[in-house]
Amino acid sequence: MIYISNIAQLVIALSIVYVWVLRYDNIVIEFKQYGISDLVRNIVGATKISLSTLLVAGIWYPLLVMIPALIMALLMVCAQMAHVRVKNPLPKFIPSLLLLILSLFVAVVHSGIIKP
Repeated sequence: MIYISNIAQLVIALSIVYVWVLRYDNIVIEFKQYGISDLVRNIVGATKISLSTLLVAGIWYPLLVMIPALIMALLMVCAQMAHVRVKNPLPKFIPSLLLLILSLFVAVVHSGIIKP
């Protein structure tokens, strides 16, 4: 199960880097649509990139994983709420929903609830 969790950690991290670095222009547009300030956008981005870094480091240092995975899940819940608030179509919900599910899976694996 740890192997699958490691893959999930990489998927989360690579997805965050792709969206927040390579597609940053889209993030700027979306956060304006949501009515969220530039300061909050930048804090969210820096937090997600930091959490992604910890999730990758957690492949070698598993003690680093649990809290970043839970915080990432919380941020994805916030993203879901933002999509609801502006009444986005269903396809807009899917990426953050998948990352929410992956983050919760990683957290559950590292909590010991699911045994290897």
